[in-house]
Amino acid sequence: MSKLVQLSEAVSIAIHSMVLIAQAEGKINVSTIAECTGSSKNHLAKVMQRLVKQGLLSSNRGPAGGFILKRPASEITILEIYECIEGKLESEGCPNNKQICHFSKCIMGGIMKRVTDEFIVHFKSHTIQDFITG
Repeated sequence: MSKLVQLSEAVSIAIHSMVLIAQAEGKINVSTIAECTGSSKNHLAKVMQRLVKQGLLSSNRGPAGGFILKRPASEITILEIYECIEGKLESEGCPNNKQICHFSKCIMGGIMKRVTDEFIVHFKSHTIQDFITG
């Protein structure tokens, strides 16, 4: 069965990993995150590198190494994590990125813009802190 809206595996890994890191008492390593998220270490490492490069995480190598948040969990939105992985979300224009449309009225009826706008509002209004348990 298909889904109209689906997050990429990389985004899912990034969001879940950030919550795990926020919940940890100290640094948490790739092996632990991979085990908790059911992700491959290689894919996870690439996602983590991107989050470090974008300034959301700090990392240290070695036996006592791992990841920690660079800012408080209450200051990192889910949208920020999403856009770190997938790029800036846009809700304007044709959903198929067409410059010229052969129809006088959009067949999509603006649904893609409304869904994207709602997605942005929802992800912007939630931080990692909202998902920390225990």
